[in-house]
Amino acid sequence: MSPHGTPIPHWESCSPHGTPLFPSPFRAPCPTLIPSPRVPLPPLVGIWPFGMDLMGQRSGANRRAHRTDEFEYDELIVRRGQPFDIRLQLRQPYDPELHRVCLELLIGPTPQVSKATHILVPVGAPLPGLGWSAEVTDSTDDSLSLRVSTAPTAVIGKYRFSVKTRSPAGEYQMPFDPRNEIYILFNPWCREDAVYLPHDDWLEEYVLNESGRIYYGTESQIGERTWNYGQFDKGILDACLYILDRRGMPHSGRGDPINVSRVVSAMVNSLDDNGVLVGNWTGDYSRGTNPSAWVGSVDILRQYHRTGYPVLYGQCWVFAGVVTILRCFGIATRTVTNYNSAHDTDVSLTMDIYFDENMKPLERLNADSVWNFHVWNDCWMTRPDLPSGYDGWQVVDATPQETSSGIFCCGPCSVEAIKNGLVYLKYDAPFIFAEVNSDNVYWQRQADGTYKIVYVEEKAIGHLISTKAVGSHERHDVTDIYKHPEGSEAERQAVETAARHGTKAHIYKNKEWGEDVSLSVETSEAITGQDVSIQVALSNRGSSSRSVSLSLHLAPMFYTGVTGSIFKQESRQVEIPPGGAQSVRMVVSYPEYQPHLVDQAALMLSISGKVAQTGQVLAKQHSFRLRTPDLTLTVLGPAVVGKETQVQVVFKNPLPQTLTGAVFHMEGSGVSSPKATNIGSPGFQHRPTPPQPLDPTILPELGREPRSSGFHHPPCSNH
Repeated sequence: MSPHGTPIPHWESCSPHGTPLFPSPFRAPCPTLIPSPRVPLPPLVGIWPFGMDLMGQRSGANRRAHRTDEFEYDELIVRRGQPFDIRLQLRQPYDPELHRVCLELLIGPTPQVSKATHILVPVGAPLPGLGWSAEVTDSTDDSLSLRVSTAPTAVIGKYRFSVKTRSPAGEYQMPFDPRNEIYILFNPWCREDAVYLPHDDWLEEYVLNESGRIYYGTESQIGERTWNYGQFDKGILDACLYILDRRGMPHSGRGDPINVSRVVSAMVNSLDDNGVLVGNWTGDYSRGTNPSAWVGSVDILRQYHRTGYPVLYGQCWVFAGVVTILRCFGIATRTVTNYNSAHDTDVSLTMDIYFDENMKPLERLNADSVWNFHVWNDCWMTRPDLPSGYDGWQVVDATPQETSSGIFCCGPCSVEAIKNGLVYLKYDAPFIFAEVNSDNVYWQRQADGTYKIVYVEEKAIGHLISTKAVGSHERHDVTDIYKHPEGSEAERQAVETAARHGTKAHIYKNKEWGEDVSLSVETSEAITGQDVSIQVALSNRGSSSRSVSLSLHLAPMFYTGVTGSIFKQESRQVEIPPGGAQSVRMVVSYPEYQPHLVDQAALMLSISGKVAQTGQVLAKQHSFRLRTPDLTLTVLGPAVVGKETQVQVVFKNPLPQTLTGAVFHMEGSGVSSPKATNIGSPGFQHRPTPPQPLDPTILPELGREPRSSGFHHPPCSNH
């Protein structure tokens, strides 16, 4: 064969002894040519394809059958383990008796047959045990139609596709043509694929849905925001594959969803490897974009792919929103929010809170924290690396909190393993278990300098674990798949099983703490700008009166559980009759808290106390969030496909001062690009120009932050 794909004479394809030189799988014997002037040789009949039609049109049968017709690509995109059709253009009819045809697919810079990155598929001869095959479905004088089946374990990514032929006239290979490249993805519809998901409605939601809901706030004040995943938008598939390339992930490992999801969890944050997003929890976003301003993944991924530099900035819900690029690869993925989410820094599997002799918090020792909320992802796959029973949903978390094997990544980790406290199963089970089911352990410094457990709060962590419901915009509570009912014997057994593998395994051996006085906290539903009312309720289950001394400290709090300086504190003495209850009320005015607010407008109330008669120590931390008004969207007139539609967006300022520099962010499926609109005055009009007809049902959702949305800081400032 010449470098330009021209046919090679037949005698060059055989050794002088007639041994075939064409590589496996071509094993047809080469005829020995014996020239003779008396016996003329028969004419040589070759097969030299000059064109290939991969039938990759978006509206074509291949793309529709593989559920890839939503991708804004013109190339063929298929899912592994499922056949597709192609057609070869020939200069002469195909003769199965004389002609051998082999499809060749290569992926990566150094493809090798031994690593399943160089695939040779002979037409009509399936490869035993490999799952690849190609069969003739039709043949004409100038074309050959083939049905190609890929292995359900095939490496995912972008393949170079060519054809080799062999005939009595010689060997031939079509030159590689960029127009003949093919994308192969995971296939959750294929039973043999490791990501197979046997629920059609789940597949529609977790693979094909381009938008979703991400929950935030606090357990008592749940907020939600719409997020545009945009996995089918133009250029996004290449951007996702670029992320794997930037990590240097070997192509041979890209057929395993465990490996792929773990690499994605590492690469979505910028630590270690200059990944997609820089995390920022400082409150200063002047060099980039406020995390609250993002409304989707598309702009982030395009910017990273275009520049190669990490995008500024992200926080947990942004990292989780971007991890849904796994939907682009074909792995069922959803965002999950955990309220009162623990961050264990010492693998104790407990949240350790230290106080001095007077029950004042010792901040230098309190490295553990409880986030108001934390967002990660569930991905669906089998786990052949674990014992039986741990397939299904796996936690993958890209927010850089703690390292895993020296890298800032987390997961995949079986949700079933977390539920039962099996923290020795990989990956990163101890950290994830602590997030959803650890106990708050309160330690008090004694006179001799040692620390004693004075109270264990068993139901403080992992509440209202939430994701978007399948087929609707409602919140679906999935707490029951992460943990047994709170306080049940099975739940306590899971906690103690996990703790035995932690750094403070002795905690549950000798339970010396007890109580007959309990406390709870309630906060009013407060809008930013209003006064806040906090009520602490004390209950006495004992048979005699109890005298309680209480200390209340209020401080601003980032949603990560990190607190600022205390700005308000009160002390109270409370008498509680036998079997009775009393309450203490604290009121915080807007001028008191306004100068101290940080992102998410959250506050932390720390309560400590002591019962005079018994020496019982009371301790509790309660976080809450000041809400902001919802955005109200009204479609002004009929929404018609392909026509301009006006939408009125209303935001009510609840503060006793003017807001300036407001920005509305909009992103959605079918919109040409994400948009940020500066609002110079009320009553603006903005007209998005779609690149193709829009589903009118999408229009009311564009840029929406339903129910409980926050200010976009810092674009809004007050004077």
